[in-house]
Amino acid sequence: MAVRVAVLDDYGSVARGLGPWERLDGRADVEFIAEHLAGEDALAARLAGVAIVVAMRERTPFPRSLLRRLPDLRLLVTTGMVNASIDLDAARDHGVLVCGTSSRGAAPAELTWALILGLVKRVREEDAAVQAGGWQQGVGGDLEGRRLGLLGLGRLGRRVAAVGRAFGMEVVAWSANLTDEAAREAGAVRAGLDELLRTAHVVSIHLRLSERTRGLLGARELALMRPDAVLVNTSRGPIVDEAALVAALERGAIAGAGLDVFDVEPLPQGHPLRTLPNVLRTPHLGYVSEATFRTMFADAVEDVEAFLDGAPVRVLGGSQG
Repeated sequence: MAVRVAVLDDYGSVARGLGPWERLDGRADVEFIAEHLAGEDALAARLAGVAIVVAMRERTPFPRSLLRRLPDLRLLVTTGMVNASIDLDAARDHGVLVCGTSSRGAAPAELTWALILGLVKRVREEDAAVQAGGWQQGVGGDLEGRRLGLLGLGRLGRRVAAVGRAFGMEVVAWSANLTDEAAREAGAVRAGLDELLRTAHVVSIHLRLSERTRGLLGARELALMRPDAVLVNTSRGPIVDEAALVAALERGAIAGAGLDVFDVEPLPQGHPLRTLPNVLRTPHLGYVSEATFRTMFADAVEDVEAFLDGAPVRVLGGSQG
């Protein structure tokens, strides 16, 4: 008998066309769920009887309280190899194996520059003016000769640094373990966090969310930033204290923010970050590209096949009960 598989948070109904799901024909019945199922009651009801779930990154959390209500769940596949919203200890206790997929690509770095350029060059404002019949409503800023401050200089941070140098920007970087040598290899100069915030015209975040980075930028740190600076976050929302950021934007303490990530996603209706005029926002698109999705869903199908064959791959934790 075919097992039931649910693919969650299939925004735009794209998963079916971007993965080789036909390989599971005869072995699994795959359901693609486009709407976001908010709340554990809705999830527990919709996933009753489902043995395998494919979760899109951290769009839907799987805490202990939810896993307890899914007695039929045996395999949880997350796209990507890290998912802070899955309780691995609880998965182990409830006999749920957790596997990941590869997800390498430049898409988040590309979106970072879309947000930086959109903010600095006033793309949204000028596009709206032209659509409304107007012309040239303001003066854009410059990147050449300005300072780009990167919080995090890993794989994505280095890509962003390279583009910044191509624009003629001075690149400085900070992370807790960054060395002068590693910064130089990436074409950047290591700076202290406070110094970076005080001097950078563009501050861009490329850190993983952890207990060490959660709330890294709070009211004190945001107050250090230049009034003409912009903050870009394509990493994880909780790295920035969202309430402090809203307050800084509302009083014009910084010039603007480009945000692809938020504390709660989808961003709640009526949230000030939906409407503040000095925010350029996208709905967590950093990793959303055709090439990335094809890789993720191909690996997800392989994860399911391997699990059904009794030889799981890309195991992140949990337990095959």
